[in-house]
Amino acid sequence: MEHFWTFAGSYWWLVFPLFGMTMGAVNARVKHREVTARRRHREQLELIRAQGGAAAVAPASTVAADGQQRIIAAQDAVTHRWLEYELDASKLISYPAMSDGRQPLTAAFLRAKKAADNLRPDDGETLTPERLREYRDAVTDYEVAFEVAERDARRVKDAAFTPDERKRLDTAKQLLTVATDQAATPNERQLAYKRVREELDGLILLSNEAVDVLEKKVALELPRTATAPPASAPPAETAPGSAA
Repeated sequence: MEHFWTFAGSYWWLVFPLFGMTMGAVNARVKHREVTARRRHREQLELIRAQGGAAAVAPASTVAADGQQRIIAAQDAVTHRWLEYELDASKLISYPAMSDGRQPLTAAFLRAKKAADNLRPDDGETLTPERLREYRDAVTDYEVAFEVAERDARRVKDAAFTPDERKRLDTAKQLLTVATDQAATPNERQLAYKRVREELDGLILLSNEAVDVLEKKVALELPRTATAPPASAPPAETAPGSAA
């Protein structure tokens, strides 16, 4: 044992290069995961485009018949799935990467969403075949980017947070159950809601829309049965000639 401590005392400086090698390995693993996810995204996108290749070279009339409304509906379906995360505080706490634009896959999804929104036709507008193809490709990118971002967010969950931060997220999720429980009193719901906001402060930013939805749930009153007030007894009649 004395030999070990003598060796450690003589070569303590080896700690620094070993630490650097360890951090380099961790960073390389994170970078490899992001590169793999992006490659998977590209492969899925190429597969979808290959499956729709026949439509890409079809006559303009065939492309138009593909259905502008069908493409709009596909875009709306993806947006609806995304809003389930944006407006549901519980899902946002469980999968915080879906609202974190710093995450590469989430950022790619948000860019694809913006591109699809910019190409979306106005109400009553009919796109030309060329614009319709461009819009369809943008919606396809949007669908694939969302699928990849959602899958990754469900895989990593809260791994990006420290143990203490994960504990705060767990506490916020438990308090959220109380805050939206109609069996709890209004005071209990309001107190739990205040604690939820405190626990999430600095960890997850709730959108204004998510706050509005959550506050409406917290403010729900317990159902009460309406009962008529008891009838007042008629005043007793005073006998004639009696003293007032």
